[in-house]
Amino acid sequence: MCDVLVIGAGPTGLSLAVDLARRGIRHRIIDPGGRTGSRGKGLQPRTLEVFDDLGVIGAILAAGAPYPPIRAYSGTEVVWEGRMGEPKEPSAAVPYPNLLMVPQWRTEQILRERLEDLGGRVEQAELAAFTQDAEGVTATLADGTTVRAAYLVGADGGRSIVRRTLGVPFAGETRDEERMLIGDVRTADLDRDHWHTWADMETLAVRFGLCPLAGTDDFQFTAPLPASEDPEPVLATYQKLLEEGTGRGDIALTDLTWSSVYRVNIRMAERFRDGRVLLAGDAAHVHSPAGGQGLNTGVQDAYNLGWKLAAVIAGAPASLLDTYEEERLPVAAAVLGISTRLYESAARGQADALKRGEETQQLLLAYPDSSLSGGALGGARAPDAVLHDGAGAPRRVHDLLRGPHFTVLAFGTGFEHPAARVVTIGERGEYRDPGDAARAAYAPEGAALALIRPDGYIARTGGAADIRAALDRMSAPA
Repeated sequence: MCDVLVIGAGPTGLSLAVDLARRGIRHRIIDPGGRTGSRGKGLQPRTLEVFDDLGVIGAILAAGAPYPPIRAYSGTEVVWEGRMGEPKEPSAAVPYPNLLMVPQWRTEQILRERLEDLGGRVEQAELAAFTQDAEGVTATLADGTTVRAAYLVGADGGRSIVRRTLGVPFAGETRDEERMLIGDVRTADLDRDHWHTWADMETLAVRFGLCPLAGTDDFQFTAPLPASEDPEPVLATYQKLLEEGTGRGDIALTDLTWSSVYRVNIRMAERFRDGRVLLAGDAAHVHSPAGGQGLNTGVQDAYNLGWKLAAVIAGAPASLLDTYEEERLPVAAAVLGISTRLYESAARGQADALKRGEETQQLLLAYPDSSLSGGALGGARAPDAVLHDGAGAPRRVHDLLRGPHFTVLAFGTGFEHPAARVVTIGERGEYRDPGDAARAAYAPEGAALALIRPDGYIARTGGAADIRAALDRMSAPA
């Protein structure tokens, strides 16, 4: 028997497995296999912070690159150039301020390698059915073997067998009339310094695109596909669509390594938990590709769920798992609205449709209404800040938060609790706060203590009794 059985080894399932593995939680993760391709290629700033905590940020940064400027053509003529957003410099509060391009297959590879470093691995297997009872879940795999687990997490995509087995409604719409042919191809006839696009010049809606994929020799190809057409996904099809749609015969495509037909799906599960079974990522919500929200929202699902599963398995109140749906369902609904608005803006050809701002970076997402949140900053993302240690060397707050523990920032006062790492800040503490930047970020109303959850959100601020009660509720007994 294992503690958690994870179904699906995309970015959501792998992020969850890595988090469970570093916490010493017995788990298994299964996936039938198959090439992912470039698919979700944009990693938002908040996701980069999550990957920093999970121990993969170095590999992610090495594999990725900023998005290139967009170049729009009419035939061979360049008619517009611009960026989705102006690059920003890292700041004391935000260490990773920019969207990073990493092909999804590479993100998954990095997470698999991290999982293996922690002693885990992805098993090539497929879920056939499962049942649950008061003590756990019994899953039957396609080869007839059974797996018994205390909890099962469905991270198995938009067509989730876990969600369908539960009978959870997946409300929303599928726009079959709005399909795209996507693929990873190569060409020597375009530079790799721009995202090359061709637009409908009447509506300015982007129709065809060839985006150079960071860290590879590939381009991600996108083209509209009429609902009446179902072409064979071979290289000749991509070449034909490109020539007919752009009027260009001078761009030769080669090496089709991945292909997919994408239908615009905008859906969300009615609930994210059913007893001992939970849904995460695309199994719980699917988005349009606009704004790069789908993969990133799934990773944050996993990050929210991992520490809660670990705490409950270790003896924390089982009701802690209720807060997964309580917190993530409203966030997923809001993000779904953002991605849908951006998609429809692009479809209508609005001039600023390709611009991206703070709303897509997921740094502003918070849980202020959560039952776990309290005090003036409860539920907010824990910002970064620079402290100085006893020798005067700078240390970032996020460095101190990194890891599976709760953290209490104690400003000018002492505090102890077996479930938390306590960081004392002040003249007599471990760290100094030059310019009071950390105090301004975490204790603007003079609160002496700030409790940071393992997923990098402020649980509450206040006095010792409030912090101690919050820790008792969210952690296993010592």
